[in-house]
Amino acid sequence: MEVVKITNDNFEEEVLACDVPVLLDFWADWCMPCKMQAPILDAFAEEMGDRLKVGKVNVDEEAALALKYQIMSIPTLVLMKKGVFEKRVSGVQQTEDLKKLTE
Repeated sequence: MEVVKITNDNFEEEVLACDVPVLLDFWADWCMPCKMQAPILDAFAEEMGDRLKVGKVNVDEEAALALKYQIMSIPTLVLMKKGVFEKRVSGVQQTEDLKKLTE
């Protein structure tokens, strides 16, 4: 499945109403670890297909969402299932870590 840009405007439709788990990547353009995480997430999203949606939340553009989920450092990945917060991890995650996170 393709990585989706998540905004405050599409959050309810893309995340809260989604039937499959959603992995949110809270990131920023200026964050080097976020840039390292991006290709890993892209490949993981492709590998997972329709079993998981991966969404990217730019913390500079969507400060309200970052505040709502108490994002203190980036990159931070948040797993949502049926609109409910499940797990959170910070720092660059490798593919094996992403598999464990989304189990």
